[in-house]
Amino acid sequence: MSTPTKLFEAFKLGPITLPNRLVMAPLTRNRAVPPGMVPSPLAVDYYGQRASAGLLVTEASQVSQQGQGYQDTPGIYSKEQVSGWRKVTDRVHEKGGRIFIQLWHVGRISHTSLQPNGGAPVAPSAVRAKGKTFVGGTFADISEPRALELSEIPGIIESFKRAAANALAAGFDGVEIHGANGYLLDQFAKDDRTGIRISPVTPANDISDSNPQSLFDHIVDGLDALRLVYLHVVEGATGGPRDIAPFDYASLRKRFSGAYMANNGYDFELATKVLAAGSADLIAFGKPFISNPDLVERLKAGAPLNEWDKATFYGGGAKGYTDYPALGESLEAAQ
Repeated sequence: MSTPTKLFEAFKLGPITLPNRLVMAPLTRNRAVPPGMVPSPLAVDYYGQRASAGLLVTEASQVSQQGQGYQDTPGIYSKEQVSGWRKVTDRVHEKGGRIFIQLWHVGRISHTSLQPNGGAPVAPSAVRAKGKTFVGGTFADISEPRALELSEIPGIIESFKRAAANALAAGFDGVEIHGANGYLLDQFAKDDRTGIRISPVTPANDISDSNPQSLFDHIVDGLDALRLVYLHVVEGATGGPRDIAPFDYASLRKRFSGAYMANNGYDFELATKVLAAGSADLIAFGKPFISNPDLVERLKAGAPLNEWDKATFYGGGAKGYTDYPALGESLEAAQ
């Protein structure tokens, strides 16, 4: 690659040295094995294929059954789930990779069919989100939530602590807290192997604020006090336009003393420009990592990328999950 870029330079992330600055963003794939919501053997191959990324961040994994919002998403609260994830981390580490698990509790973005005993999802208040969730192989209206009792909040915080301990037992190098896209956000213990994801202006899951700049400047001030290792920012609409609303992301960068991870709509040129300007430390790629297990190598070589198949994003088996060819395989198939 003739264009100078910091994208392939090593980066010190807390106690971990990343071989490059490409991060595989967390991507929900809905392929956990029911009824225990255990990562499948295919997940071992899926993450292992992408281990050349500087850092892998797994699909969001619920900290309890109550935290689940979509069909067939994995958890990290049972012994079986820990064992399943251990196979994943072992494969990634065998290939020289580094991997964090993203922890979530979806709050009101759920369906009664996924909740313990068919109960209502929980939320700060009993306000139903205008949106859909994925259950029964299709998209269905989100169920009406109930308001959390104050006495329940310590239990939810404790579920995040247990999940973090389980992540350690499963061999993960760290955790990312999913505080973006309208999901439930709670305080979390400071740790030099903990990052957090936010989305200041995304309209995902019927969430918005009249003054996001003031709100998230304040939030990031608080997060910085926790000494988190990175701030993962979805710039613009999640999976959509970057310019959906005006927002000064440089303000967040200045307020946060840890690493700034930029996400949403990045390609090689934009990533190179942003890193060169010092506007970010790490760049997270989502869909390109789905269809290109060797994305790092392709970008280094200036090679064309595989196109992704949107129809296989959520649920299913190996098709659209572990069968995307690496560059050498693509060339061989073309001959």
